[in-house]
Amino acid sequence: MTRAVWTVWRKELLDAWRDRRTLWTVLASAVAVGPLALVLLSTLVADLEARAQAREVWAVGLAHAPTLRNFLERQTWTVHDAPASYEPALREQRLAHPVLVVGDDFEDALAHGRAPVVEVVSASGNARAEAGAAQLLQLLAGFNQEQATLRLAVRGVPASMLEAVRVQPRDVAEPGQRAAQLTAMLPFFVLLAVLYGALNAALDTTAGERERGSLEPLLANPVPPLSLVVGKWAAVTTVAVVLALLAAFGFLPGQWLLASDALAALLRYGAGEALRFVALLVPLAAAASALMMAVAIRSRSVKEAQASTTLVVLAISLLPLVTLFGQRGEQPWHLWVPGLAHSVLMTRVLRGQALAAPDVLLPAAVCVALTGVALASVARALRGSALR
Repeated sequence: MTRAVWTVWRKELLDAWRDRRTLWTVLASAVAVGPLALVLLSTLVADLEARAQAREVWAVGLAHAPTLRNFLERQTWTVHDAPASYEPALREQRLAHPVLVVGDDFEDALAHGRAPVVEVVSASGNARAEAGAAQLLQLLAGFNQEQATLRLAVRGVPASMLEAVRVQPRDVAEPGQRAAQLTAMLPFFVLLAVLYGALNAALDTTAGERERGSLEPLLANPVPPLSLVVGKWAAVTTVAVVLALLAAFGFLPGQWLLASDALAALLRYGAGEALRFVALLVPLAAAASALMMAVAIRSRSVKEAQASTTLVVLAISLLPLVTLFGQRGEQPWHLWVPGLAHSVLMTRVLRGQALAAPDVLLPAAVCVALTGVALASVARALRGSALR
C-alpha cells in the first residue's frame, strides 16, 4: 500500500508540474499579491505620515482672523489658500486636505467675548481629507484652550480652573500588538495561498481526471481505492504546503520595499514567524485538500466542481472576519473552527505571543478528524455509484 501511495503521489505531482500555465497563475495570484498589498499599505501609511509632518492648513477667509493665523504659525503650521471650488474638489477626491473656513466677523466676535464659528470642511468619502480633519480639529481645540487661558489670566483667575481633571492617556499595547493591527493581512494572504493551491490540485486530481477519461483506467489497476485516495490527497496537500511556504517567505523580501519607516520598525516578521505560519497551516492544508476532493469527486466536470469547491474556499477564507467584526476579542470556540483558529494563532505569532500547546493541538485535532471523514467519503465515492 505504501508503494502504491508513493507512486500515485509522484504521478499527481508530475501532472501538476506539467500544467505550467495554471501553476504560474496560482503563484502570481496567491503568492505575489500578499507582499504587493503590504507594500501598498506601507505607501499609504507613508503618505499619511508625510502629510502629518508637513503641518499644512488649507483655509478660506483666514485673512479675517489674524489671531488664529498667528496661532497656527506659532505652531509651525504653514497656511495655504484653498481653491475656490474646494467643495467639489473634496467630493471628487482631487483635494486631499480638509479646508478651514473662517467667517468675516471672526475678530469682532472674539474681541467682544462671543464664540466665532469656524468650519472644518471635509468629505466622508475622501479618506485622505478625513484623516487630516481630526488633526485640524485638535489644532483648533488648542487655540480654544489658549484663548480661554488668556481670558482667565486677564481676570486674575488661574488657568488650572479650566481643568477639573488632568487626563493623561497611556497606551499599554505592546509594539507587536500595534504592528498586528496594520499587518493583519499577512495571515489572510497566507491562508488564501493554501486554499487556492489546494483548490486547483484537488480539481485536477478528481473532476479533471474524470473529464479527461483517465480516472476509470486508473481504477482498473490492481490498487486499493484507499491507496489512490491517499496518494492523490498527499499530492494536493504537498502543493498547498509549498504555496504556503512561498507565500509566508514572500513577505520577507517585501519588507525591503516598505515605504513607511514606522511600519517597518513595528513589523515583527522574520524567518521564524514564517516557519510558524507554515507549521500552523499544515493541518489546515491537509483538511482543506481532503474536503475539496470530497466535494469535487461527485462532480461530472471541472466547471461543476469549481463552482462547488469555491464555496468551500469562501467559507474558510471568510471565517477570520469573525474576529474583525466581533467586539469581544478572541473566544474559546474560535479554536474549534478551521480557518478561524489558524488566523487567530497566526495573529498571536505576529504579536509576539507564546503559543500554548493545547491551543495548537486543538485545531490540529479538528483538522485531522475532518481529513479522515473527507478521505473516507472520497474512497466510498470511488467504490460506489459516483463513477457510474
